[in-house]
Parts: sequence; C-alpha cells; structure tokens
Amino acid sequence: VQLVESGGGLVQVGGSLRLSCQVSGFTFDDYAIGWFRQAPGKAREGVSCMDSKDNVIYYGDSVKGRFTISSDKAMNTVYLQMNSLKAEDTGVYSCAVSVRLYGGRWYCPLFDMDYWGKGTLVTVSS
Repeated sequence: VQLVESGGGLVQVGGSLRLSCQVSGFTFDDYAIGWFRQAPGKAREGVSCMDSKDNVIYYGDSVKGRFTISSDKAMNTVYLQMNSLKAEDTGVYSCAVSVRLYGGRWYCPLFDMDYWGKGTLVTVSS
C-alpha cells in the first residue's frame, strides 16, 4: 500500500490550497482515511477523517468551517481543500488509512493508523 501526498506549498494568510492523497496497492473495500498535520515543534494532530462511504467522521476544532475532506474513488484520491488559511496551519500534512474498526465504528486514531504517506509541507506566511 502506498499513499502519496501532493499539493503543499507556500501560501499567504487567507489563501487556499488543495492537498491530494493518491492511494495505490489498496484492496480493502471498507476503511477510514484521514489527514493529519504536524506543526514545527508540536505534536501531530488529526485534521479530518472520512470513511469509505464518504461519511465525514471528524474535523479538528481548529479547521472546522475552513477545511473540507472529499474523495474521488475513480482516481483513488482523497483531497483536503483548505480555505482561509492561517499562519498556525503551517506544518507537514500527511494522509493515513485505517483498515480496522474501533469500538465497532470507523475512525482515524492518531497513533494507530495502518498506512501512512510521507507528507507534504504547507507554509502559510503572514
């Protein structure tokens, strides 16, 4: 299984970016896939998560109303549309997949995802 992120870069405060996560070598029909980020000097945090039926499981409190997760199954790609970017959104954004249920439901646990991409850097300048 390979996850490859793209779309990161340098953007000004208030701008937008769309990140992509292309998944290959994946044969599971049911899963949860999410975006995580790690800011410089800070712990990794969950940004957003959705299941294989395109149900959004969560958005992090700091990104609600600004970020949108979506997928294109034909392209085996998951997107993260990021609007109204703030300086504190700066960080390495990674996508990850979980193929296990947690308490009988799909979720994106920060420390227990099954497959990870290497990440893409987002820098928001003020």
